Amino acid sequence: MTLQQILTPAIIEAVQKQFDITIDKIEFQATRKDFEGDITMVIFPLLKVIKGNPVEIGTKIGTHLVENLAEVEKFNVVAGFLNIVISDTYYLSFFNVIKDNSSYGFIEATSSSKAVMVEYSSPNTNKPLHLGHVRNNLLGYSVAEIIKASGNKVYKTQIINDRGIHICKSMLAWQKYGNGQTPETSGLKGDKLVGNFYVAFDKEYKVQISELMAQGKTEDEAKKQAPIILEAQQMLLDWEAGKPEVIELWKTMNQWVYDGFAQTYKSLGVDFDSYYYESNTYLLGKEVVQFGLEKGIFEKDPDGSVWIDLTPDGLDRKIVLRSDGTAVYMTQDIGTAIQRVKDFTDVGGMVYTVGNEQDYHFKVLFLILKKLGFDWADSLYHLSYGMVELPSGKMKSREGTVVDADDLMEEMTTTAKSISEELGKLAGYSEEEKAKLYRTIGLGALKYYMLKVDPKKQMMFNPEESVDFAGNTGPFIQYTYARIQSILRKAEFDTTMSVSIELHPKEKELLKQIALFPETIQDAARNHSPALIANYTYELVKEFNSFYQNVSILGEENQDKKVFRVQLSKKVADTIKSAFQLLGIEVPERM
Repeated sequence: MTLQQILTPAIIEAVQKQFDITIDKIEFQATRKDFEGDITMVIFPLLKVIKGNPVEIGTKIGTHLVENLAEVEKFNVVAGFLNIVISDTYYLSFFNVIKDNSSYGFIEATSSSKAVMVEYSSPNTNKPLHLGHVRNNLLGYSVAEIIKASGNKVYKTQIINDRGIHICKSMLAWQKYGNGQTPETSGLKGDKLVGNFYVAFDKEYKVQISELMAQGKTEDEAKKQAPIILEAQQMLLDWEAGKPEVIELWKTMNQWVYDGFAQTYKSLGVDFDSYYYESNTYLLGKEVVQFGLEKGIFEKDPDGSVWIDLTPDGLDRKIVLRSDGTAVYMTQDIGTAIQRVKDFTDVGGMVYTVGNEQDYHFKVLFLILKKLGFDWADSLYHLSYGMVELPSGKMKSREGTVVDADDLMEEMTTTAKSISEELGKLAGYSEEEKAKLYRTIGLGALKYYMLKVDPKKQMMFNPEESVDFAGNTGPFIQYTYARIQSILRKAEFDTTMSVSIELHPKEKELLKQIALFPETIQDAARNHSPALIANYTYELVKEFNSFYQNVSILGEENQDKKVFRVQLSKKVADTIKSAFQLLGIEVPERM
């Protein structure tokens, strides 16, 4: 039981006995560092129902707790705050319960649990994954792991944007300039090869626009009349008509991209349970639109286009089917959501990891699905996140100035290598061990830096700053974990026994921080925020380092205290590892 669960009924009883008033809610907070206490009850809310001085009210409740709860040792009241001091016995008992629990903080999903589907990545097949995709993937994967740890079944999915004019641009450029190149003959990953042709198309398109403008065309006319864009538009029509050679090229080049993506996902440490393809799903919503028309949810205009009027809901009128009968993005997303629930019948909610430029789109999508009568539509969530920028400015795909995800991971590994070699603590490591460590540190730095920021915030990514071995960084936390492993290797005595000691204040602070882990997971799941896990872990590591600097561990003469401190250190390491697992970050045994 948590402290709140132990204290709540006792405080309710105290208020009933002392003031003859029934309450059902109590507000707790952490005790401020400058006051004695382990947990604080906020008295001010009670003043609405209990007339009197908050200090007197707090004193009566505190006295009742000391007299009736073995866990409460003493208390003090400061203004409207009751600071409660918890006994060592409670913390030692708590520790003995959790110390050997390898899944501490995690809750297993039950057979009756509704599943949550988390969508992330969702790339276009005309270019490699870039820095923006990295934040998307890391957020989506981590939120999926956190929701799973909070007691839900989770499915990870993505929808791949594998059709449209942007795909045809790469295909056409390959036909014109590719000379039959393949990933094998070029030595390039397939996604990079296809991305190069997307950039090549844009360069030629700009040349043709300039030439037409020199002939007297306006810029708008030139953009529409450039021969290469007309060819790409014709290719799209041929694709939609099912022209065999176009479909064959489309399948071949898309497969090159999928193979490239798979390598990047493996390097990044993310995975998926299912894949959906826009080329299949863009027709899915059409029958739903017909159903909606029959129910009066949608309306048809004289030109044959179908709309939904959301102005009574504070939004606008939204098209769901063009006059020629073709689907729009909204139609596709409606159909995809419904298809996913058909495919995974236990899905009770979905999380869409998509940048904040799509906020309005998801408001409309969720509202339409509610109006169509799907009960799970109340459990849809847009994990809206801010863009990632670099110190050098924004990225542009068409101009080939994006930060490639593979290159970024390689750069992080190189930076980690450089800093590790400067520190000079790798004596005895083989070259293979060093390479693995550099990658673990580099990727840990990248992931932690991305995930410690609230998803909603725009962020500036600074690679060198992220690999700092001090401060709120991945390597600092990894180093603390490795330091604890070193302590455990040196502890050549029985560390499994349960002991009873008088706690040092630093031990107590560390136990209080460990006790927050389960609720932190639940908070992070409710808020869809890996930042809560990241910053919890940093606070735990700071608390451990304070303990390490102030309290002797292996040099302690009292055997019971020495055993306890080794056990406590191990639990800190286990908690770091569990928390970093939720962020998709590995921890090294040595650094």
